[in-house]
Order: sequence, then C-alpha cells, then structure tokens
Amino acid sequence: MRIAVAGATGNIGTLTVAALERAGHEVVGISRKQGVDLVTGEGLDRALVGVQAVVDATNGPVGTLEETVAWFGGTTTNLLAAEERAGVRHHVLLSIVGIHRVEGNAHYAGKREQERLVQAGNVPWTIVPATQFHDFPAMVAGWTAQDGVAPIAPLLLQPIAPADVAAVLAMVATGEPKARFADVAGPETQDMVDMARRTLQARGQTVKLVPTWDGGIFGVAMAGNTLLPGQGAHIAPTTFDEWLERERKAAQK
Repeated sequence: MRIAVAGATGNIGTLTVAALERAGHEVVGISRKQGVDLVTGEGLDRALVGVQAVVDATNGPVGTLEETVAWFGGTTTNLLAAEERAGVRHHVLLSIVGIHRVEGNAHYAGKREQERLVQAGNVPWTIVPATQFHDFPAMVAGWTAQDGVAPIAPLLLQPIAPADVAAVLAMVATGEPKARFADVAGPETQDMVDMARRTLQARGQTVKLVPTWDGGIFGVAMAGNTLLPGQGAHIAPTTFDEWLERERKAAQK
C-alpha cells in the first residue's frame, strides 16, 4: 500500500513510518521538514497522490485552549479535505484515552476537536485512543522544572511504549476502517511520579520531584482511573521496566 503519515518526523510518526516500511509499504511523509504544511495546506495535494490510507500522528504547539483547538481543527480540516480530493480510503487518527472525561486541558480539547471533525467527515476513519507513553513522565518533569525542582502530579497511568503504539497504527492503517478502535495501553498501571524519578535516574539526570496538584499542568480531574483504559482494551506487550532498561543502556553509551 501507499500510506501517508502526518507528523512523520515526530516521535510516533518516525516509528510508524519505520513499522510500515518494514512491512513493505510505500510511505509518504507529511511534515514541514518534508515540504508539506498542514497549517496552510501547501503540498498536501501533491503528497496524497495515489495514497490509500493516512495516519495522523501530529502533535500541536503549546498554546491556550482556544489556540490549541484552532490549530488542531485547522490542520485536520485541511488534511481531510485533501484526502477527500485524492480519494483516500482510510483516515487513522492517533488520539488519547480519557480525553472525553477531562475538561479544561488545552491539548485534550484539541484532540476532541480532531475526533469530532474526523467523525463528521467523508473519509472512512478509525480513531485509535492510546494511553500516555513511557517517556511522558520525564517529559512532564522537564516542562515544569525550575532550579532543579519539578512539581509533578501523582497521576495513575497505564503507560505504553511508543514503538508499540506505532505498531498498532501500522496494523490499523493497512486494514479496513473500524470507526473507534479499542483503547490501546501497556500491560501495567504505574504512578507518574515514580516513573519520572526512575527515568531521570536511568538517564543520569538529577531533578527533585515534588508530587503535587498545585503548580503543575494537570488537575485533580485527572486523578484516579480517569486516564486508564476501558473494558476490552488492546494491551501492548512492552513493560515500563523493559523500556527503562533500554533507556539506561542508551544513556551509558
């Protein structure tokens, strides 16, 4: 198949491209680095010639709730319109588990707008909701750290390896549209503070973590089971410990 990946140079996009190419598919990358701009639509029609399926693994810029919704809405509208013109038969959207249970989070609001547009569009679709990635807690600590101290919310997660997410996206893209796919998650629940601490240690980084709902970017609306997968979830194989060991080895090289 000829498959396009939007956000092809990002974390998940790069892994999805690799998974598709390993399986023998022809992959078209959609990103500004590759001459395609989702914000303006420049280069989209050219990129989608002969494409049968599109995987949207884009990640928007940080902004206010209104700015984030506008960015995701605009880029998704441009992408879906170009797909319809090109006769694309399957739009696969990477989304997030729990976004419909949380209000006030800008990124989640943007993802909800993406889902709304995909569901209302004319291109057959599959939405793949995934839990947070294994590298997410350390990333959050990096966002909030000041003078070696990082406030971090004690979220309960069931994290997944980025490569496992990419494998699911590649599998879904080569199949028939399924509307909403099962929640995709890793095999174990984890505490985000502990994950951040262990990841930073494995990477040789020293940051004092302060578990708190104050001063961070996540509120108590995300506490408890809010971000965990629902019934019938698709459970990916890679544990956090396995992923962490690879991080540790990479840091030692």
